[in-house]
Amino acid sequence: MSSLASIQGSKQTVRMRSPSYVELMRCSRFPNDLRTAAFTGAIAQALATQRRPLIRGIPEDSFQRLLRSCFIDVALCNGEAADCEAPDVDEFGDLLSLLLANRAQASQINGWLACCVASAAMHDGHLWQDMGLPDRAQLSRLLYEYFPALAAKNVGDMKWKKFFYRQLCQRAGLTICKSPNCADCSDYQACFGPETRRSPGASLAYAYG
Repeated sequence: MSSLASIQGSKQTVRMRSPSYVELMRCSRFPNDLRTAAFTGAIAQALATQRRPLIRGIPEDSFQRLLRSCFIDVALCNGEAADCEAPDVDEFGDLLSLLLANRAQASQINGWLACCVASAAMHDGHLWQDMGLPDRAQLSRLLYEYFPALAAKNVGDMKWKKFFYRQLCQRAGLTICKSPNCADCSDYQACFGPETRRSPGASLAYAYG
């Protein structure tokens, strides 16, 4: 299947290899749904950085259902090995399992959202940046709405990636912290410091809506 994306305009179909957030959002069926923003941002961010699969853990046929469910006239391939393990060992599978177990509802779209969050969490930036979202506040709203039991455990507003990994370590019975109290820990800023720098990929997108 071609990697081209088809974007249906008001009068004609425009084809491009790497549609931006704005271009994808114009084709959204549910532009006010936080999950749509998450899928749109993650896909646009992956295309911009030439990452494949666009969203890990979603087989190609299921990814096509996601596109049909959330967008109008968008044709994209998720990419090779979307339903296979990554060659390097990472925590994707464990994090995906944690998110799936804590969905507000065990629906297919929330399963896709769990894959979206876990996939973005494997990259190097702040989670909201790797998901192509405008800021951390929108990511927090997304997690509290669709993974409420898990998000509620982040009582100190820890950075989300730090929080996820802490949850995974606790699940596995591992001790990861140097101090029994976060307030007394020398790594406090690394876990709880601000995440205010806007994502370069998201800033232009949100300037237009």
